[in-house]
Amino acid sequence: MTYSIIGSGNVGASLATQFARSGITVKIANTRGPESIAAMAEELGSEIVPATLHDALKADVVILAVPFRAHTAVAHALTNWSGKVVVDAMNTYGVSPEELEGRASTDVVASAFPGAKLVKTLNQLPAKLLAKDPAESGGRRVMFVSSNDQAAEASIAKLVGELGFSPVSLGRVNEGGALIGMGGPLILQNFIKQG
Repeated sequence: MTYSIIGSGNVGASLATQFARSGITVKIANTRGPESIAAMAEELGSEIVPATLHDALKADVVILAVPFRAHTAVAHALTNWSGKVVVDAMNTYGVSPEELEGRASTDVVASAFPGAKLVKTLNQLPAKLLAKDPAESGGRRVMFVSSNDQAAEASIAKLVGELGFSPVSLGRVNEGGALIGMGGPLILQNFIKQG
């Protein structure tokens, strides 16, 4: 599996830190170009590979760490999303419920990426906490995972575990996934799973 992170702001940088800590290679791209990510890559190590958006979208798994409304521009950058897993690590700060038309934010994202398998995860913690070592108090920080595609969910739950978190499945997006959307009871919660 190949991985990329789209977005190099607080969340993208925090995720890059976890990939580097875990020794997993990931491409990272933003709208400003690979040169703007060079310093981050140098600091974090060889696992972090600055890339153009076009190159980053070739990955098997594309992690969206951009402001919510920017996901449509990412979606339009590739003509065929079939076979790819897209991880929605975004939150809907400043987005009204009317804009979502009563749908889960991940369902809105899924409609922009036809053919992709969408997984909601890596969004529930504040960026500073997301960047910290997931091992805490003799356990591991919980990371919730939700998808309408069981195989994609299992694949990303495995990645979440490899990044050091304790993955916890919430099931389908319109059910458990709503728990980690903005306003959901699990958003910004730091749970530690022992053992």
